[in-house]
Amino acid sequence: MITAAQAARLQSALPFWLSLALVPLAWVGAIYGGWLVLLLPLTTWYLFSIIDAFAGLNEENADLEINDDQLFWYRLVTLIWFPVQFSTVFGILLYVSLTDHLSALELIGLFFGVGVITGTVGINYSHELMHQKSKLERWLADLLLAMVLYSHFRSEHLLVHHRYVGTPKDPVTARYNEGFYRFFPRVLRQCFVSAFAAEKNMLARKGLPWHHRSNPFWRYWALQGGFAVLAIIIGGWAGLGLFLIQAFTAIWQLELVNYVEHYGLTRKHKGDGKYEHVLPRHSWNASQKVSNWLLINLQRHSDHHYKPDRRYPLLQTYTEADAPQLPYGYPLMTLMAMVPPLWRRRMNPRVKQWRAMYYPEITNWKPYKYGTNPMPR
Repeated sequence: MITAAQAARLQSALPFWLSLALVPLAWVGAIYGGWLVLLLPLTTWYLFSIIDAFAGLNEENADLEINDDQLFWYRLVTLIWFPVQFSTVFGILLYVSLTDHLSALELIGLFFGVGVITGTVGINYSHELMHQKSKLERWLADLLLAMVLYSHFRSEHLLVHHRYVGTPKDPVTARYNEGFYRFFPRVLRQCFVSAFAAEKNMLARKGLPWHHRSNPFWRYWALQGGFAVLAIIIGGWAGLGLFLIQAFTAIWQLELVNYVEHYGLTRKHKGDGKYEHVLPRHSWNASQKVSNWLLINLQRHSDHHYKPDRRYPLLQTYTEADAPQLPYGYPLMTLMAMVPPLWRRRMNPRVKQWRAMYYPEITNWKPYKYGTNPMPR
């Protein structure tokens, strides 16, 4: 029998299961085709932006004394997502391989939409899982990232981004005035290099070569290769092509979010290559209620960087006194990021306001201009 307390926790966790509602939309597109193949981007980008506008903000903070056992229903959705995503990606790939009612353009649109799921939800859930101590959760994170061919994100995120966020050594911190279409190719190249360098350096400190079997890149490559081979087995070379469209879209979604999360924000340099500690002010915060349900509180990013070990239900939100605020939730902000002039018009004044508010003593920001080599030393 479920107790009253357990029932209450289940009820409070259910909004964060909203991601499961996206899966049937992928199948509707696969079965009926036409414009319905675009249901997923239309829903996640536009519908959620509209709902956010009406639902408003959630500025309540959870009790930090809650333990893991009390978070079971919150954790469960992240634990079951890998089989859900696996059956969705490869189930739809098998379905379209056995049918011929979709045109090539419809198939591209369909797997673009599937990539919206694997990027918006899958990579986001892998982000939550990779921060946990449980081996099961970390393995699930690796499996989800391998399905979008972006496994090195775990090494980059844990060993580089969290350590160097807001400094020239972090590739993922978008520079002031840097448009997304400059940011994206730079990050694709530099994140892989910095992630590999971080793992290589860790092995070197143990007196081991980079090619030692404990280097997680061997696991990354094996898992990614396994999923790519599975796509070929199911759908041939066309199946691999559709799988790659899905993966690229997911990566695009991830890096759009990365671009938004830290745009223009830098930590104060203290001299001798040292920077101030990471504070809530070094990430953009957003309290939009419904998009935080879909993204399991990812938009409370200020607190995530301040306290990276907090599970998503316990992440705190902040007022403008402690953290810079985005004008809208991620769905609308990522759309805006794809139009650089619009983005700069909306966000550059906010960056300037942030500088004046938190660092009025700094009058010359040129020394904070990022260099070209973000590799950790």
